[in-house]
Amino acid sequence: MLDLAGPPTLYRAFAQLNLADAKLASLRHSIGAGEPLNPEIIKIWKDNTGTLIHDGYGQTETTNLVANYRCLPICPGSMGKPCPGYEIDIIDDDGNRLAPGEEGSIGVSISPVRPTGLMTGYWLDEEATAQAMRNGWYYTGDKATKDADGYIWFVGRNDDVITSSAYRIGPFEVESALIEHPAVMESAVVGKPDPERTQIVKAYVILAAGYSGTPELVAELQDHVKK
Repeated sequence: MLDLAGPPTLYRAFAQLNLADAKLASLRHSIGAGEPLNPEIIKIWKDNTGTLIHDGYGQTETTNLVANYRCLPICPGSMGKPCPGYEIDIIDDDGNRLAPGEEGSIGVSISPVRPTGLMTGYWLDEEATAQAMRNGWYYTGDKATKDADGYIWFVGRNDDVITSSAYRIGPFEVESALIEHPAVMESAVVGKPDPERTQIVKAYVILAAGYSGTPELVAELQDHVKK
């Protein structure tokens, strides 16, 4: 039997192929990590291979922090639940735990004991270490929410979240909506400075085979995301 581990970019590339003709009967388990995994890709992979991609989250500074376990249901688009050995929650800038649905920083508790697998600090950079290790937490630098069942949902890096007309917009949510359109193979969403709204949402896309960039397609993609 075969276990497959790969980044979401690889799974998105596979989704552009004719997977119905692939011989994947020996595939037992699929794992994704390294970047956010879009719900649409999980659905395509499941429909064509019969296996669900189990997403996970960690950093260079840590080991695996959050994962989808084989013994628990998968919520497509969620990174899963905290891994054993770590106490993880969504916190504000003062280290307060936030309620389900509230957006905040992914924090790893370092009080009263620093967990095994977490770095002790940034090499020769006390300022960066102090910024990351404060209020009894290690601040990962990533924004997320958690739901009432304890599943964690990635929003974006702190400096990637887009502020437009006082709304905070997670790029990953817009990217996931874009790749649900058959013309889009890959997408990247950023904030573009705007004098009236602070920022506007700007998307870059790599088109799927058979599509070409036209003003009509631009309007179609904008309408698709709005819906």
